[in-house]
Amino acid sequence: MNLSPAEIEAQAETFRDVFTQLRSEIGRVFVGQAALVDHLLIAFFCRGHVLLEGPPGLGKTLLVRTLGDALNLKCSRIQCTPDLMPADVTGTNLLIEGPGGFREFSFQPGPIFGNVVLADELNRATPRTQAAFLEAMQERHVTVFGVTHPLDDPFAVFATQNPIEMEGTYPLPEAQLDRFFFKLIVRMPDLADLAEILARTTGAQHTRATTRFGTATVREMSDLIKQVAVADAAMRLALRIVRATHPDTAEAPAVVKKYVRYGASPRAAQAIIMASKALALLAGRYHVASDDVRRVVLPALNHRIIRNFHGEMEQISTEAIAQGVLETIQDQ
Repeated sequence: MNLSPAEIEAQAETFRDVFTQLRSEIGRVFVGQAALVDHLLIAFFCRGHVLLEGPPGLGKTLLVRTLGDALNLKCSRIQCTPDLMPADVTGTNLLIEGPGGFREFSFQPGPIFGNVVLADELNRATPRTQAAFLEAMQERHVTVFGVTHPLDDPFAVFATQNPIEMEGTYPLPEAQLDRFFFKLIVRMPDLADLAEILARTTGAQHTRATTRFGTATVREMSDLIKQVAVADAAMRLALRIVRATHPDTAEAPAVVKKYVRYGASPRAAQAIIMASKALALLAGRYHVASDDVRRVVLPALNHRIIRNFHGEMEQISTEAIAQGVLETIQDQ
């Protein structure tokens, strides 16, 4: 449904209000890292999945659970282990005895049937189980014994992985990484935030987010984001940045030609544009500017750039490569 400028302006104010209240509610529980929280909310309202990377104990699970609490959504948590089977994620058919002793197979949904699904340490699941997540993330349904079951709406997977523990892990394939809207790095809090964390978690009081919204609000905000216009200059900038991540293109800078085997897919451009639209609304604008594009390039690209042998040996991070691309490509 196309909205008039007046309707978009009225609803954009509602979007900023909802976003601000959610940010505030999450801040009552999760301390600091404002950019991380903003990017998480943007990805969720854009109907995207998020890969959270960081060492244990930094609040990744708490952050996702608080998002679900604040929006009054159905949350589920899947602890990924090497012995986790696809049926443990998607659900399976069970033989149920009904009235009169009649028996029939009935589908019992797995934990993937939720609005906010936390896949803890996804890289510890085997490739077979990771493939079950892949169908759900891309198609938004699961297939069990030839029968397709649609997932809840809204639906988002928030997967975590530990960057310092490699034993007993199965790195996510490129096809699955590409399904994530953003990859967000959860960093160690600074001294002030660490002190606040201790004050909140070692005392007698326990704070939880207040439920303010629901599924209808999420759908409305997601639909509104799609109505935001994109200036031609901003669109060209996003496309040139994505092309510049491929070493065989004319736009590729030296850092890409030296360290990259394969660059970002068109899904990266989709993520950049959608996230830029949300940023424009937050800034009180109804069109995407080049600055909006630049602000979301790193989380949209840093998991979609595949390093070559030289990049891995010299330990050049994909984030550093994406930053090099961002600094090289200028506005036109």
